[in-house]
Amino acid sequence: MNDREKDDQQTGRILTRREAFTVLGAAAGARIIGSFAQAAPAEAVLPGCVGRPEQTEGPYFLDMKLDRSDIRSDPSDGSVIDGVPLLLELRVSQITRQGCTPLSGAVVDLWHCDPFGVYSGVQDPRFDSTGKKFLRGYQVTDDAGAARFTTVYPGWYPGRTVHMHFKIRSNPSTQPSFEFTSQLYFDDALSDLVYRQSPYSSRGRRMMRNHEDGVFKVGGDQLLLALTPHGQGYAATFDIGLQRT
Repeated sequence: MNDREKDDQQTGRILTRREAFTVLGAAAGARIIGSFAQAAPAEAVLPGCVGRPEQTEGPYFLDMKLDRSDIRSDPSDGSVIDGVPLLLELRVSQITRQGCTPLSGAVVDLWHCDPFGVYSGVQDPRFDSTGKKFLRGYQVTDDAGAARFTTVYPGWYPGRTVHMHFKIRSNPSTQPSFEFTSQLYFDDALSDLVYRQSPYSSRGRRMMRNHEDGVFKVGGDQLLLALTPHGQGYAATFDIGLQRT
């Protein structure tokens, strides 16, 4: 089994709806214990935080230590990935019994495929992008708990719906350490609209929608990005509440 096929395999327990998230005032948080998430106490009603389900890491996480906000370029050769621009802000909070506070100093990694379904830096049955570094990078959350990225709308590949991968982890100097890994998804109708444009349109019709994706079926509806038009592309802000122990 290659790494891309492992995208359909769970590397930890995906939380149930009851355990994993807080929506419309029904509160529950994600408690980080190693790389797993468990339910927060039921009495911890924290409407300001939104817990999210952990999902499989999938392909292809590479710890390249690329400290950058704009991940469209490839530092290996200076090329820039063409695609519909996407501005993404991840806002990370720490959930406690007293409320929500911004989690500063956390390392947030973002990685995803290009408009043609290619990940950088790996060998895959469909491609060989060894040595490439496009569409990868990390940011450290600021005092407001925010990490911001400039990228492009991701493409698709066989076996998965449209998605991006992210990982939130502690700074190496922080103890105890923690790690939370999940994925982000896109509205199917919007993806259809984007994929009518170049360079996406050269690939033809995509093969899988959200409701058909095995990973999306378990909590993916709480990992959907709400995109708004921004210039020639889109922008989104996504809130994540974590309870560390």
